[in-house]
Amino acid sequence: MESVTVTLQHPVEARGQSADRLTMRRPKVRDLLSAERQGKGDAEREIVLFASLCEVDPKIIEELDLADYGVLQETYRGFLS
Repeated sequence: MESVTVTLQHPVEARGQSADRLTMRRPKVRDLLSAERQGKGDAEREIVLFASLCEVDPKIIEELDLADYGVLQETYRGFLS
């Protein structure tokens, strides 16, 4: 599986972008390294990583309902197994 599309229970809007679904692609080591360089804490690094994998502005990820964010976390973990 190269990518997974997640339909959001609670659509979001930030910086002129709106999202009712997010498509997360498989992560690569370079994605993790880039997030490590940009993030200041664990949560921020994960937000930067998910934004990169979903190809959206990090503000979109920040605006997600926690239930939708949890689905993204599960999707990410699914790529790692």
